[in-house]
Amino acid sequence: MDSPPKHSLYTLLVFDWDGTLIDSEDKIIAVIHAAVDDLGLPRLSDASIRDIIGLSFRASFQSLFPGREEDVLFRFIERYRYHFEIRAASKPFPGVPETLRTLRENGFLMAVATGKSRAGLEKDLSATGLGEIFHLTRCADEAPSKPHPGMLQEIMMELMIEPENALMIGDSAHDLEMARNAGVDSVAVTYGVLRDKKRLLQYGPRACLDAFADLAGWLTPRMAKSFVPDFQRTSPRTDKA
Repeated sequence: MDSPPKHSLYTLLVFDWDGTLIDSEDKIIAVIHAAVDDLGLPRLSDASIRDIIGLSFRASFQSLFPGREEDVLFRFIERYRYHFEIRAASKPFPGVPETLRTLRENGFLMAVATGKSRAGLEKDLSATGLGEIFHLTRCADEAPSKPHPGMLQEIMMELMIEPENALMIGDSAHDLEMARNAGVDSVAVTYGVLRDKKRLLQYGPRACLDAFADLAGWLTPRMAKSFVPDFQRTSPRTDKA
């Protein structure tokens, strides 16, 4: 379902990672349960964990365990990282690698704005082979956590793109709220963490897509390749380690 037509043409596509590009929900839920058990914290429901996917470690922990001491947060992060490392890597959703490469080849600037840490994202980029697709990435340990607009604002500033020419693609309320707070259009995907089209539409996305591969077709009449300088189309990720 599309919102009313708008005259914006997009040159920059910014993607959420977990739940939008990568099918990692089950792994994240299992890892948080394991970390909670290690620390003897109160058991959480899957639904409560699902609601914080996409936030930074600190924002997630404060939402799940309000009022807990700082040292508990640090121990939680350590146990989370341990359990995350010993589990198999998550894979992209169907159609993601092919669609991302098609969009890049068609001249879009490509970026990621994620609640993951920089170390976690770099490992995923390497494991999935998607790293060279993106011109720029921002993580929650480098900017304020979603739904603060900071990550999007930094990406747009560095790539010299105005908000009306940027589009955020995500699966959660955090993604869509961040886009709205930054004055950026959004597209929601319905197969991720928040699989409720009615709730997604409350945040004003331009469209709700049931499959990632549908994004290329939706963008075809809304692309503005001529706005993107040649050096930006071909440059590698400027934040690559």
